[in-house]
Amino acid sequence: MTIKILIADKLAPEGATFLKAQPNVEVIENTGLTGDELVQAVSAADGVIVRSAVKLPEEILDKCFKKTECQLQGIARAGVGVDNIDLPTATKYGVAVMNSASASTITTAEHAFALMISLARNVSNSNAVFRGGGWDRSKYVGVQLAGRTLGIVGMGRIGQAIARRALAFGMEVLGFDPFMKETAALDGQVQMMQSFDDLIKQVDIVTFHVPRTEETTGMLGKDQFAICKNDLLVVNAARGGIVDEEALIEALDGGKCAGAAIDVYMSEPPAEDHPFRSHPKVLCTPHLGASTVEAQEAVAVNACASLLRYLQGEGLDSAVNAGGLDLELNKRQRTYVELAQRMITLLGTVATITNTKEVTVELRGKATAGKADTIARYTLVSLLQQMCDEPVSIINVSAMARELGVTVSTVVGATDVVDSLIIKTQGENEHTIEGTVHADGLPRVTNIEGRHFDMVPSGHMIALFNNDTPGMVGKVGEILGNAKVNIDEMVIGHGDKDGVAMMIIKTNTVPTDDLLEQLSSIDGVSKVASAEI
Repeated sequence: MTIKILIADKLAPEGATFLKAQPNVEVIENTGLTGDELVQAVSAADGVIVRSAVKLPEEILDKCFKKTECQLQGIARAGVGVDNIDLPTATKYGVAVMNSASASTITTAEHAFALMISLARNVSNSNAVFRGGGWDRSKYVGVQLAGRTLGIVGMGRIGQAIARRALAFGMEVLGFDPFMKETAALDGQVQMMQSFDDLIKQVDIVTFHVPRTEETTGMLGKDQFAICKNDLLVVNAARGGIVDEEALIEALDGGKCAGAAIDVYMSEPPAEDHPFRSHPKVLCTPHLGASTVEAQEAVAVNACASLLRYLQGEGLDSAVNAGGLDLELNKRQRTYVELAQRMITLLGTVATITNTKEVTVELRGKATAGKADTIARYTLVSLLQQMCDEPVSIINVSAMARELGVTVSTVVGATDVVDSLIIKTQGENEHTIEGTVHADGLPRVTNIEGRHFDMVPSGHMIALFNNDTPGMVGKVGEILGNAKVNIDEMVIGHGDKDGVAMMIIKTNTVPTDDLLEQLSSIDGVSKVASAEI
């Protein structure tokens, strides 16, 4: 099956080159689209890669999924921020959204550190004066970094890279991260504060490396400037809006803040009359944090590789709306996901699973050790896809299950037995199906409702329940022969308890409704259904 990937934004050419070198991948490069043209292009792709220019708000995503042919599964942002993608809407439709934050870690950290040095030593202002014919050495006396206390907000990859550089410069480093409960970081070299207010009271310079969220918007505002040290230096190369722009201007004008170095803005680009453009204490750059040749190449390839890996079912890297899911599976474990999908499809032919309220997924053996919850989650995706018309994926399956009132339980069986997967559904009745993956790597069903089989569920299949009496195979074979339908494989599971056997027949063509009706009319046949796997 060919995977279609739309590159909707200008991207370093290495990204497209990487994708085009992969088998079974169709790359569509179509940039600058808006409105209905964007909707049409996104709807036709399995995955989309954007930077910051293309916007995918709620309106666009809603229009995409109103199209019955929409096949969008993943969006990759070649960069860090995902402000241009509506995450709640993407999640609602089961679309994985990932970024390539790790690819620009060093570049962003270096830029933030360059801003800090330039701010501390008045590099920008003194350079402007010099170019205008001036000198004014005494006017641009700066401060050295060694011995100063740096506050780092956000101790992720970038924050840690900043900390290492600051420590090398002889600075004392304090950190604050709302997601870290540790009291120290970097082997005790960085003391962690329990609140931003605790940090801002003690630092000479503060730099931000957190995403803009409801909690971080306006994090440095009037209240914080009121309690900070005099002559604070502010660096923001994270996201616009984390530092309250109006409060910052007021602190600069009032002398509380000695200077600010800004790479990101609440609105980009900022208006021509924005105070930052002319303020003598502000050093500005046009969102250059990730703008190096190395980072642009790495970001492009990283975004393309992460998206393709997800679309191929091989894992989910750097997802921002996946809630920390562990989707890392080896080849054999992925076969158990495929087995679960086929088992659910086959179970749907023998039972009414659309009214399921409980599903139990039990995994035995060593092959799936540690991955039971992940495989159970994929099993639930397959089940809910048969229960509703909305798109269901690993991203939104938990929310969909809550909406439909379906609970899932994971059971980890013995590991010193033959590998197997057992799925039980409970609605009006309880139904059970069991399968395994043999050494040949093929997914096999071994038991349905207590009837033993050994078959690979695939192709055109007919499931037929009949009285477990002699002559039934002949009657079924005669109807199939008269319809000129070849039997590729037939397996029979005998009903030891209820006297009802089950035939599963693989045919060389899709069974017609007329053929299924003829089979249903056989005396002793109680149910007939078909499945395509």
